[in-house]
Amino acid sequence: MGWAAGTARRPGADGRAAPAAVARAVRTRLPRLVRELRRRRARPDEPAKELVGGTGFAYLGRRHRLKPLPPAGGRRVRLHRGWLELPRPHTTGEGARRIAQWHAVCGTRRLAAWLPSHASRVGLPVPSVEACDLGPRGGALGQDGGTMVHRAVPRLPPPLVDLVLVHELCHLRAAGHGAAFRRQVRLVLPDADAREELFAEAEPELWRGAVR
Repeated sequence: MGWAAGTARRPGADGRAAPAAVARAVRTRLPRLVRELRRRRARPDEPAKELVGGTGFAYLGRRHRLKPLPPAGGRRVRLHRGWLELPRPHTTGEGARRIAQWHAVCGTRRLAAWLPSHASRVGLPVPSVEACDLGPRGGALGQDGGTMVHRAVPRLPPPLVDLVLVHELCHLRAAGHGAAFRRQVRLVLPDADAREELFAEAEPELWRGAVR
């Protein structure tokens, strides 16, 4: 799932997009594209965090406070009794990478548990799934047919994580973001419009690893 929406194409007899289909797609998509452009212009700077005790880090929509610990062999980042414990790193950059990696590992495990039910509803075999750094994209399909989501996505509430998963699965049924794709998404998530609005509000606030 991209942070931004794409466009639809319908091939004509010569393999190119038919002009009438392109015009219909543009008219259909124009209001949403205008909203997306306005949202991007108003987008705040990427959130940055301080790695100090009490700083909040979200996981599955719940906020957990950071608890720095003295460095010790074998200690790793973990969620313990409501605190996100971080063995004190040598640099803030190293600390941010450790927390981001923790989100990726825990997120991948959680996504793998949720994916089978979504794949069944889309009518697909269960693909592999991984939470990783996708740069500006929220999700993508791997060359092997696996599903990838940005490692920041598992910080969102579960209904929005589900939206990203379903979005990527539905791309295996319908390319692009046209009418066929949107129908497929809504067959699985009838309230997809409401979830997309919540996602558009929450996504700019997602922490992606910037520290200060």
